[in-house]
Formats: sequence, C-alpha cells, structure tokens
Amino acid sequence: MPASYAYLGPEGTFTEVALRTLPEAATRELIPYVSVQSALDAVRAGEAEAAFVPIENSVEGGITTTLDELVAGQPLMIYREVLLSITFALLVRPGTKLSDIKTVTAHPAAQPQVRNWLKANLPDAVWESAASNADGARLVQEGRYDAAFAGEFAAARYGLEALEAGIHDAENAQTRFVLVGRPARPAAPTGADKTSVVLWQRDDHPGALRDLLGEFATRGINLMLLQSRPTGAGIGNYCFCIDAEGHISDRRVAEALMGLKRICLQVRFLGSYPRADATTADVRPLLPGTSDGEFSSAADWVARCQDGRF
Repeated sequence: MPASYAYLGPEGTFTEVALRTLPEAATRELIPYVSVQSALDAVRAGEAEAAFVPIENSVEGGITTTLDELVAGQPLMIYREVLLSITFALLVRPGTKLSDIKTVTAHPAAQPQVRNWLKANLPDAVWESAASNADGARLVQEGRYDAAFAGEFAAARYGLEALEAGIHDAENAQTRFVLVGRPARPAAPTGADKTSVVLWQRDDHPGALRDLLGEFATRGINLMLLQSRPTGAGIGNYCFCIDAEGHISDRRVAEALMGLKRICLQVRFLGSYPRADATTADVRPLLPGTSDGEFSSAADWVARCQDGRF
C-alpha cells in the first residue's frame, strides 16, 4: 500500500490544514484530489493508504457527499477524526473592492456558515458552488469569479488578498474531518471513543426508527449523530447514519450492534475510533445495568448457568 494520504484538494483547503495536525501526516505523501469521491476511490483502488475528508460541521450537520460515499460502494472504515475551528476570509484579486464583487464562490458547506454576512454585505452577489474552498480561490485567481470564501491562509497560495477576514455567522463553528481506510481491526479502545454505523430498516412500519434507537437507549448509549439519507430506491426509503459513544469492544456497544444486526435489513460498520475531543462516554447514572462491568457480570452469570454453576 502506498505511504500516502489522499485529501480533498487542491492545496490550501481546510481539509489540508486539519490533516497536517495528525502526527502521522508528516511521514506520508499528501495528495490532493478534486472531490471527496475521488479521494475515497483512491483508497478503494489501492492508490492511497487512507483518505482525509470532511464529514460534519457544527452549523449544517453531516456533509452529505461524504456520508453518501461511505454508505454506498466498497466498504471503508474510519480510523481517526479531527475537529477544526472554522472562520472564513473573503479572498479577491489585488485591487478588488467590495463594490466590485458580483459573483462569489466556495464549497457548498461554506454557504450556511456565511449566509448572514453575505446578506448584510453582498446582498446582490450571485453564489456559485466550487468543489472546495481552495478550488474557489483558484477560480478567482483565474478570473472566473470575483471573490471566494476560503481560509485566509489560502490567499498567498493563489496570489489573492483577504478583503475581509474572520467571517462566520456562528461563533465557535467547527468542522469534523475523518481519516478513512480499508476495513481492518479497529484500534484498541481508549475510553473516549466513538462508533459509526449505517442502518437499513427491514421494512417501514410505525415505530421502526424507535426500534432502532431503542437498541442504543436501553443500553445507555448516547448518540452523537443521527442523519437519514435516501437509499435511491424511491421516495420514503432511507438509511440512517449514526455516531454513538463508545467502542465496539465495549460490552454494551457490542450488544447494541448485535441487536441491530438481528432487526435491520443491513448494518454497515464504519469503525470505532478515538474521539477528537477526548471526552469519555457519559453512561446515564439513573439507568441501572448500563455499565460495562454490569454487562460483563451478566454475561458471566449466563455462562455459569450454561455450565450448571449457578
């Protein structure tokens, strides 16, 4: 396997900045790709060891392009996550004034994070989406658009200047990025972990989603992301992307996944990996029987009963 990481490019994206915070990135060749899909396909094709892509932001939730790519196609697995605080700069060609700007561009995920600023400062500007924020900066450099929302650090790379900086509609906005590779044994639990899965219902019936969520709730497992995505099989057909606290080696998480495997049409395991915020799972103190020790004790009791040692 090549000692390289693919990432959503071109150079100068927030994705690249987040990727370089991983210690192992210093020992890999970092290769930019034009889209999330092409970066993940490079892993599937064996052209890269792993891909680093955005998956969620604190303003709009899940990045649907990434979620859909993980839902479909040859299975992949998440190994790491990174949280990056996001603020935008309005990048323009030197000499451009705010009154000169008629067209702006950026990645679609950026628009909800600067929508109010645009309304207040450039209400008549036409928005066009770009493959990434850095690609938007490149298009401004080429004269295709008047301005791009991107990281201020991208200005020098594309010969632009920041007309405005520190742009954000929501304070403390963050984007979550994940390192994705081919399926393998998950890393050992750290005590502050997250497990990601995709669930497909066996059929549509009253309480179907409650049944799925009940497998987590009765075991005291907190969910951190729940997002429905269309399956492509027609209106009303959805699968569910879920992030849950804990690691697959935790008894309560393993039992929840076994319960889901029994009742779902399909379950896709996307990995158990360390949480970027290093926060340990908060087992509900008022829900008895949800600690790993209690799950282990119950399993040992069943084993003794099976052996006639009760």
